[in-house]
Amino acid sequence: FLGNLAALVQNNIKRMLAYSSIAHAGYLLVAFAARSELGVAAVLFYLAAYCAMNVGAFVVVSHFGGEGERYIAIDDYTGLGHRHPALAAVLTVFLLSLIGIPLTGGFFGKFYIFRAALKADLVWLTVLAGINSAIAAYYYLRVVVVMYMRDPVTEAPVERLPHGVTFALALTALATFYLGIFPGAVLQFATRSAALLR
Repeated sequence: FLGNLAALVQNNIKRMLAYSSIAHAGYLLVAFAARSELGVAAVLFYLAAYCAMNVGAFVVVSHFGGEGERYIAIDDYTGLGHRHPALAAVLTVFLLSLIGIPLTGGFFGKFYIFRAALKADLVWLTVLAGINSAIAAYYYLRVVVVMYMRDPVTEAPVERLPHGVTFALALTALATFYLGIFPGAVLQFATRSAALLR
């Protein structure tokens, strides 16, 4: 709750993502609280999904911020959907995954965590995690709205994507979609790994 509430009032996108990381650590603790093999497997799967979507989001923010991180306010992203559609689209994918929207790794990450908690009869904890997901959806969607539904007052320049940044974004976006569409292989690996910890 503290991480989400702190992220809710941020206008600096890096701070918003940093505070949201605290909330995501809370989801992992929900799975640990289940104290089961399923919970451990859920943690491992969630870490894989979180790595892909969060690294991707920070790559976009770091590139867009430019030299000296001049453009890290959420308002700097105003109209980015029109100015640089590809960059806005890939950031939207990562933000939707952080919310837990279907077809992204974040969806199955949260699904497996919530399932582990429910199987351990931690209904109250699952409800609290669900409330936190709703809070997080607001501040993630705020960025999407700014990128696509508002006209820029001042346009922050968008530099051309270097090959390394393009490769990193393509890799993390593909991983995010792969984990959201074909989660089985990674979940099986996570389940086998969890079994070894017994």
